[in-house]
Amino acid sequence: MFDFGRAVVITGHYGSGKTNIAVNLALDCAGKGEPVCVVDLDIVNPYFRTADFGEFFERHNIRMSAPQFANTNLDIPSLCIDMEALLDNYRVILDVGGDDSGALALGQYAALLSSRGCDMLYVVNKYRYLTHTPEEAVELLRDIERASGLKATGIVNCSNLGESTTVEDVESSRDYAEQCARAAGIPVAFTAARRDLNVSDAYPVEVYVRPFWEEK
Repeated sequence: MFDFGRAVVITGHYGSGKTNIAVNLALDCAGKGEPVCVVDLDIVNPYFRTADFGEFFERHNIRMSAPQFANTNLDIPSLCIDMEALLDNYRVILDVGGDDSGALALGQYAALLSSRGCDMLYVVNKYRYLTHTPEEAVELLRDIERASGLKATGIVNCSNLGESTTVEDVESSRDYAEQCARAAGIPVAFTAARRDLNVSDAYPVEVYVRPFWEEK
């Protein structure tokens, strides 16, 4: 579906929808028979964790690597991950923390990822706090790039208002995403929208990851 490198880094601001994008991309790769591994480097935010999906991933033949202390009250960035071995055997999707501090965990792998072919996708959500404007969104992106040592290669427009999102909300965010892309000097990779909305020319996603304030 998308022509990405061996490794795909998914990053973005808190609540942008980046982890849900990572989960959907992993499921799509696995559904096509591609060996895929999700690496959870979101060591900052405890509310959106791919590490919460261990059993779910196992059922779908997706491998997961996560920090040693993921899902405990000792959320310490102890990263014993053999990234080179993973890249030899899997399409690797990395879910990275949503600010420059979270991106620091990615920095130790930057040279290896770059040498093996890496795309870093920056997920934007027009409706989230601190990224209402393209200028705010790109400022955060630059912080992430500096901390990680990697450059973003594409913008993912995941603008949504949770369960209340409408087709109009998605469509009205496209210009915002294009402005973010122009300001960052990279293209819009795709716009994502809930599958049931049937938004034209959008990547249809299922919502597997919900903010804690939306959980029932």
